[in-house]
Amino acid sequence: MKKKIIVACGGAVATSTIAAKKVEELCRQYGVEAEICQMKISEVEEHLEGTVLIVATVRAKKEYGVPLVSGMPFITGIGAEELQDRILEILRS
Repeated sequence: MKKKIIVACGGAVATSTIAAKKVEELCRQYGVEAEICQMKISEVEEHLEGTVLIVATVRAKKEYGVPLVSGMPFITGIGAEELQDRILEILRS
């Protein structure tokens, strides 16, 4: 069964595109079937059904009831391995 992952940023264009590609590559590399949904952080709440993880490249101002991680390490390169490990841990649980 595909795991729904939301990747969100302020405008759903630049940073979320980079982060979404990294998440997609990670899932492919580790054999995780995933549906990557890219959107603005303001749209997340209306797309939560079935979501198992949110990767946000902006600061989320609320809780969504599903695991939320910062995707900024995919943009800066600092902490990217730790982020990959955390994402895999969440997706495998």
